[in-house]
Amino acid sequence: MTEHEPGPFRASREGRAWPTDRVAEARAVIADVAHHSDHLIRLACNVLTRHGETEEERRDARALLFVIDARCPARLRHAQRTDHDDAPEASR
Repeated sequence: MTEHEPGPFRASREGRAWPTDRVAEARAVIADVAHHSDHLIRLACNVLTRHGETEEERRDARALLFVIDARCPARLRHAQRTDHDDAPEASR
């Protein structure tokens, strides 16, 4: 990823707002989803669900995020277990 100045919507070196750069990078990752890790796809989906131009793009990103998370159910169980301190520890 390219460097950007901290803070929301600050201009990048090319004069564009940084979310524009991140959305473009996220679209590139999604366009070539077969060659990227689930982690990077998950990040791209999160960017598009928040900053996508159309409702259809945001909805498609949420759907892909759902599919990626469904591929790794242990990740979801781990997140649920760590969210609740009073939950019993699951055996491995």
